[in-house]
Amino acid sequence: MDGRDWGTFLLPYEQTVEELKVKFKTMRSELKKREEYAPIEFVTGRIKKISSILDKAKRLQVPMDQLESGIEDIAGIRIMCQFVEDIRRVAVYIRARKDLKVLFEKDYITNYKESGYRSFHMIVEYPVQTALGQKIVLAEIQIRTLAMNFWATIEHSLSYKYRESLPEEIRLRLKKAAEAANTLDNEMSSIREEILIAQKQFEDNSNITSQLLKAIHQLYFYHLINEAMEYQERFNRIWQDPQQDVEAIKDLLIEVKGLLAVAKQRVEEHDL
Repeated sequence: MDGRDWGTFLLPYEQTVEELKVKFKTMRSELKKREEYAPIEFVTGRIKKISSILDKAKRLQVPMDQLESGIEDIAGIRIMCQFVEDIRRVAVYIRARKDLKVLFEKDYITNYKESGYRSFHMIVEYPVQTALGQKIVLAEIQIRTLAMNFWATIEHSLSYKYRESLPEEIRLRLKKAAEAANTLDNEMSSIREEILIAQKQFEDNSNITSQLLKAIHQLYFYHLINEAMEYQERFNRIWQDPQQDVEAIKDLLIEVKGLLAVAKQRVEEHDL
């Protein structure tokens, strides 16, 4: 058994995972602001367990002194997407980045595994700045849909339980489940535009509501207490109505903003 200090060995990988998670989450936020839709749904990361590193090294016949170059996925990032089409788009963004280098890719979507596993993998080199200087770390980025991830998580748990010797019945049922997950992804892609429109409409309505409530609250700062209470009551009536008339909320927001503009102008004139 290798006698290395595993805690120290894994430190650069832990740092790599944390930094890449932040960068891809930032990418998601930026794309959402620029394009009103981000192909990234959410990002997770993990460090491979020591027992899994040892198992993989044994299976692939990787010498213990070559783990850093022989095991590509000690640091792992998972990027989840809503639609299959988003996976390719995210891959394009990753290839264009200057802070990492894509070494090679594994397309398990076009060429899915016999088990039914589907995902898009990118093996990258990432330069992490440690206390002892720069270190190039290998990391695996997996890009998949939510349906693909659900299936892969279950399959991984079962494979761990049965040490990759799944009973034939379970193997067949998992394969059927993978086909069902793929059918779900295809169905979601077929109504993608309708889904995106509905999501945008929901988000727009939520933003309008937030703007209105914040604007009503601002009235108190200008000592327009009665007006604030009146507008809050009008909002409550609209909100409690099962129809929740969005246009009425928009009109109310315009009114409140107009009142705030007048109040702000009066304060500025008074200061002069």
